[in-house]
Amino acid sequence: MDPVRNPYAPGAGQRPPELAGRDRELDQFDIVLERVSRRRPERSMICTGLRGVGKTVLLNALRSQAIGRQWGTGKIEARPDQALRRPLSGALHMAVRELSSHHRALDRIDDFLGTLKAFALRSNPAGGKIRDRWQPGIDGPVVSGRADSGDIEIDLTELLSDAAELATDVGTGIALFIDEMQDLGADDVSALCAACHELSQTGAPLIVVGAGLPHLPALLSASKSYSERLFRYVRIDRLDRPAADLALLAPARREDATFDEDALSALYEAADGYPYFVQAYGKVTWDVAPSSPITAADVKVAAPEAEAELAVGFFGSRYERATPAEREYMRAMAGLDSESDAVSTSEIAVSLGRKPSSLSPARDSLIKKGLIYSAERGTVAFTVPHFARYLRTQPA
Repeated sequence: MDPVRNPYAPGAGQRPPELAGRDRELDQFDIVLERVSRRRPERSMICTGLRGVGKTVLLNALRSQAIGRQWGTGKIEARPDQALRRPLSGALHMAVRELSSHHRALDRIDDFLGTLKAFALRSNPAGGKIRDRWQPGIDGPVVSGRADSGDIEIDLTELLSDAAELATDVGTGIALFIDEMQDLGADDVSALCAACHELSQTGAPLIVVGAGLPHLPALLSASKSYSERLFRYVRIDRLDRPAADLALLAPARREDATFDEDALSALYEAADGYPYFVQAYGKVTWDVAPSSPITAADVKVAAPEAEAELAVGFFGSRYERATPAEREYMRAMAGLDSESDAVSTSEIAVSLGRKPSSLSPARDSLIKKGLIYSAERGTVAFTVPHFARYLRTQPA
């Protein structure tokens, strides 16, 4: 098969040639956009799932839907070492710029940008040297007196309410997309929930669409008890067999190629329905196959190469980030045959012959690094599918 025409795309956050198995989520979001545009009450959305299930891809697809309806949009990727104020300022600036071409009263846009600038400048530490102070890329003077109190919960609520008024003026809405949302700090999570709560009560046309690991709903609930009713939660999981087959067949057919039934079965067993793995195995199988239709024999030849690439780029890169103590902890998890299911932290301690309290630093560090998560007290699970299987192949 011609490698230049290989249609598969196993990249981080890269949209696959066929976004299979996500029609329900896309249709639901279309309804959300339409309801908000008509000033109907609607909730913001939270998408959760393991690494490699396509959360970022879906987030980008949802954003494209909002842009197609002439909404203002902005996107950020949360980081554990960065507060929300700066990146959200940039995302909201982008969203309002998209709306400005439709707004008749540009002075209102300028007033809002002045407020946004004041909000953004609050991220600078008090007493810092002028030359070290961060400046947002917003022309015009600061407008003081709103969204600049220094309390992120008050400021964010005021800022998003003002932004929603601009969207109301032009008859559309604003959608803010937050990837890796579990990495937001506790104060920022609380402020975001409070702001979304206020917006939902007033019917303001601004929604937040977040994506994160499976424990994100628990983090939101711990911040504000009403968050369980504040968001629409969507679990993003592996593809079923028809969707996985479509993800492989549709791009191949556009290149005048196909797979036989046995090859599709072998690929589904290898990839286990995880979208990233489907693309990874599909790409290598295409390259090794001599001709179409691609067969199960081609899959058998390709599998070791695909597994080797995953071992380096998908699993190995994460394993290398862990310290020796953290690797020991993860190997103990893998020894309990956890795969993507939660295991008891007390069982991990027993297997290592240690007290649970002595393992807390390693566990907490792994959670911060995004390698494991704790959906409920006393349990942990891997954020990466098949990571336990990979770890069992690594030397101690």
